Amino acid sequence: MAEAWGITARQRAILTAIIEHYIETGEPVGSGTIAKLRKRETSAMSPATIRNEMAELADVGLLEQPHTSAGRIPTAQAFRMYVEELSGGEHPRIGAKRLPARSRQQIDSSFVGISGTQAVLERTSHLLATLSSGVGVAVATAAEGDLLEHVHFSRLAPSSVLAVVVTRSGVVRDRVLSLDRDLTSIELETAANFLNEHFRGWNVEQVRSELARMMERERNEYQRILNAVQQLWTKALPGGSSIPFVYVEGVANLVDANVDGERLREMLAALEAKQRLVDLLNAYIDARQQSVRVVFELERQAPEMAGLVLIAAPTMIGGENRGTIGVIGSKRMDYENTMNAVSYLSRVFDRIVPHPNE
Repeated sequence: MAEAWGITARQRAILTAIIEHYIETGEPVGSGTIAKLRKRETSAMSPATIRNEMAELADVGLLEQPHTSAGRIPTAQAFRMYVEELSGGEHPRIGAKRLPARSRQQIDSSFVGISGTQAVLERTSHLLATLSSGVGVAVATAAEGDLLEHVHFSRLAPSSVLAVVVTRSGVVRDRVLSLDRDLTSIELETAANFLNEHFRGWNVEQVRSELARMMERERNEYQRILNAVQQLWTKALPGGSSIPFVYVEGVANLVDANVDGERLREMLAALEAKQRLVDLLNAYIDARQQSVRVVFELERQAPEMAGLVLIAAPTMIGGENRGTIGVIGSKRMDYENTMNAVSYLSRVFDRIVPHPNE
């Protein structure tokens, strides 16, 4: 693989040592440091020889020299090559089973007693942030086949209602509705009872079409109830069953990402805007992919994310895509550990979250 990048195996070994030392320390790396770190592999090379190899690596765009420092740091292209080395070749270091046993045990024990999509999402984002020292992100949508379990409406104020919709996969949606007309507590209770009695166990997306059909058929007092039910249901689930749920944890980890105050504020604002995160993940992560993807050029989709890296994978339940999990962090993150953690956690959903039709 090194040849594909136009470098020799020896240069690749030197570059790998530089990248891993830079990830660990955050400091520019000199030839003397590499001579010590890679003594076994480079025993026949002097610091001067290593320095010459580093100069060639710089010429092909894999190393750069910050300011007047004598050391070098990896470029984005070097990190990209490093990631390809981790996940390719005859002995890839990336995959769910490559995660150290201790980390797998930590993850598995963290999910003991956890059930339901939202609880799993929240715990996943926490684990990713902890394992990577980056920002853990977990996004999921209810599957098209998700089934309705329970509906409840509470009157908050005139023409204002809190709607709570629970599905059998454990997803709980709560939403404050602004209605066209005021509904009494009795009317809200009647509407909730109607939905629970007639549609418990129904596909949540089919409820909408069935209500419309019932509205066309009924022409009596029963229709007055249906009017309220349809309005409440439509506002409670305005976009059908595909409303994303987003959990983010570890944003404070970016404070140490070595960026200036204004850039940091922009990054934090983008991470807090959950729809921006959903758009970012949708832009780069394809549900058809079978492995973890690492994205370096986030600024193409979100300029405020310049300098950050995304490591993410789709989550599958019963063979269906149910969202994306990942880590957003600095280029100095531990790629091998983070990629393995994302790979392992992306498979947790299928084990823990109930399948919609079960």
